[in-house]
Amino acid sequence: MISATKAQLDCYFERIEGHLPSRLCQFFLWLKQPPNRSVRIVVSALLVLGGVFSFLPVLGAWMLPLGLIIISEDLPFLQAPLLGALQGIEMTWERLRGWRTPR
Repeated sequence: MISATKAQLDCYFERIEGHLPSRLCQFFLWLKQPPNRSVRIVVSALLVLGGVFSFLPVLGAWMLPLGLIIISEDLPFLQAPLLGALQGIEMTWERLRGWRTPR
Protein backbone atom coordinates (compact mmCIF):
# COMPACT_ATOMS: atom_id res chain seq x y z
CA MET A 1 0.00 0.00 0.00
CA ILE A 2 1.34 3.42 -0.98
CA SER A 3 1.28 6.15 1.64
CA ALA A 4 -0.28 9.52 0.87
CA THR A 5 3.14 11.18 1.07
CA LYS A 6 4.60 8.74 -1.46
CA ALA A 7 1.63 9.27 -3.78
CA GLN A 8 2.10 13.06 -3.65
CA LEU A 9 5.83 12.71 -4.36
CA ASP A 10 4.96 10.51 -7.34
CA CYS A 11 2.75 13.34 -8.64
CA TYR A 12 5.70 15.75 -8.43
CA PHE A 13 7.90 13.20 -10.19
CA GLU A 14 5.31 12.85 -12.97
CA ARG A 15 5.18 16.63 -13.38
CA ILE A 16 8.96 16.73 -13.75
CA GLU A 17 8.81 13.81 -16.21
CA GLY A 18 6.42 15.86 -18.35
CA HIS A 19 9.20 18.39 -18.96
CA LEU A 20 11.86 15.83 -19.88
CA PRO A 21 12.64 14.56 -23.39
CA SER A 22 11.07 11.18 -24.11
CA ARG A 23 14.34 9.19 -23.97
CA LEU A 24 15.26 10.71 -20.62
CA CYS A 25 11.73 10.06 -19.37
CA GLN A 26 12.03 6.39 -20.34
CA PHE A 27 15.32 6.19 -18.45
CA PHE A 28 13.74 7.59 -15.28
CA LEU A 29 10.82 5.17 -15.56
CA TRP A 30 13.34 2.32 -15.84
CA LEU A 31 15.26 3.79 -12.92
CA LYS A 32 12.20 3.65 -10.66
CA GLN A 33 12.01 -0.15 -11.01
CA PRO A 34 12.93 -1.91 -7.72
CA PRO A 35 15.86 -4.00 -9.10
CA ASN A 36 17.70 -0.82 -10.14
CA ARG A 37 18.32 0.42 -6.60
CA SER A 38 22.12 0.74 -6.84
CA VAL A 39 21.89 2.67 -10.12
CA ARG A 40 19.14 4.85 -8.62
CA ILE A 41 21.33 5.77 -5.66
CA VAL A 42 24.27 6.73 -7.89
CA VAL A 43 22.09 8.76 -10.29
CA SER A 44 20.32 10.58 -7.46
CA ALA A 45 23.64 11.42 -5.78
CA LEU A 46 24.97 12.83 -9.07
CA LEU A 47 21.79 14.86 -9.60
CA VAL A 48 21.95 16.30 -6.08
CA LEU A 49 25.62 17.14 -6.54
CA GLY A 50 24.84 18.75 -9.90
CA GLY A 51 22.03 20.73 -8.30
CA VAL A 52 24.37 22.03 -5.61
CA PHE A 53 26.73 23.27 -8.34
CA SER A 54 23.91 24.80 -10.39
CA PHE A 55 25.83 28.04 -10.76
CA LEU A 56 27.94 26.31 -13.42
CA PRO A 57 26.69 26.78 -17.02
CA VAL A 58 25.82 23.15 -17.83
CA LEU A 59 24.18 22.21 -14.55
CA GLY A 60 20.85 23.49 -13.30
CA ALA A 61 18.81 23.90 -10.15
CA TRP A 62 16.27 21.41 -11.55
CA MET A 63 18.72 18.61 -10.75
CA LEU A 64 18.42 18.99 -6.97
CA PRO A 65 14.68 18.27 -6.53
CA LEU A 66 14.79 15.49 -9.11
CA GLY A 67 17.71 13.82 -7.32
CA LEU A 68 15.95 14.12 -3.96
CA ILE A 69 12.72 12.67 -5.32
CA ILE A 70 14.61 9.71 -6.79
CA ILE A 71 16.55 8.99 -3.58
CA SER A 72 13.34 9.22 -1.53
CA GLU A 73 12.28 5.98 -3.26
CA ASP A 74 14.92 4.22 -1.14
CA LEU A 75 14.96 6.44 1.96
CA PRO A 76 11.37 6.80 3.20
CA PHE A 77 12.36 9.07 6.10
CA LEU A 78 13.14 11.76 3.48
CA GLN A 79 9.67 11.63 1.94
CA ALA A 80 7.76 13.80 4.43
CA PRO A 81 10.38 16.61 4.69
CA LEU A 82 10.89 16.58 0.92
CA LEU A 83 7.16 16.81 0.29
CA GLY A 84 6.88 19.74 2.71
CA ALA A 85 9.77 21.52 1.00
CA LEU A 86 8.33 20.97 -2.49
CA GLN A 87 4.90 22.19 -1.40
CA GLY A 88 6.46 25.25 0.23
CA ILE A 89 8.45 26.06 -2.89
CA GLU A 90 5.36 25.62 -5.04
CA MET A 91 3.27 27.92 -2.81
CA THR A 92 6.01 30.57 -2.81
CA TRP A 93 6.33 30.32 -6.59
CA GLU A 94 2.59 30.75 -7.07
CA ARG A 95 2.53 33.71 -4.69
CA LEU A 96 5.42 35.38 -6.54
CA ARG A 97 3.79 34.72 -9.91
CA GLY A 98 0.60 36.33 -8.66
CA TRP A 99 2.54 39.31 -7.37
CA ARG A 100 4.17 39.94 -10.74
CA THR A 101 0.98 39.52 -12.78
CA PRO A 102 -0.48 42.90 -13.81
CA ARG A 103 -3.92 43.58 -12.42
